[in-house]
Amino acid sequence: MNSVFLRGTLAKPPEWSHTSHEARFFRLWLDVCRLSGKHDRLRVLAGEDALRCGGLPEGAGVEISGQMRTYNNKSGVGGRLIVSALARDAALSDGPHENKVLLSGTLCRPPGYRKTPLGREICDIMLAVPRTYSRTDYLPLIAWGGAARACAVMETGQSLYVAGRFQSRAYTKVIDGESVDMTAYEISVIRLAESEEELTDPPPDPE
Repeated sequence: MNSVFLRGTLAKPPEWSHTSHEARFFRLWLDVCRLSGKHDRLRVLAGEDALRCGGLPEGAGVEISGQMRTYNNKSGVGGRLIVSALARDAALSDGPHENKVLLSGTLCRPPGYRKTPLGREICDIMLAVPRTYSRTDYLPLIAWGGAARACAVMETGQSLYVAGRFQSRAYTKVIDGESVDMTAYEISVIRLAESEEELTDPPPDPE
């Protein structure tokens, strides 16, 4: 399973990204608010067919549905793994902001469990999510608290079913002795499930 639904505000008009198999793809930057009031600026790729809603002006409310995608950045500029949402469909929308990702795959490297200086538990995960034609997307996930503890004891090759959100995170990296501001894109784990069926069911109401 690989599903993403985003609803937010277009940060700037779509710009041409690349052409693949004679299909033109455009890059969008979507601002999606969190419950905290902060927002994530998220990278979205959309084929020309998905943008049949016409021109998308800066500041427009937009919703997209599709899948998460990764590819290796060979330009030497920025991060090595590029993470984005691939829009299968895009439409204008004035609905509330929403950010939902559903994934199933296998752990492709040992989890990285640690604690922050304030004592919060955190676990980094790399999830291999297969797609058609023998291709695979390698998606970075981050889990907190109880989810971090559950992921920390998992083994490479184990199946994982995750509900989460696509997020951006600013950080500073030292390159050639200079501090450079960078942005990481990852899936923040909200809920773990035992199967795809459980993943698509709504969580039970708290007692």
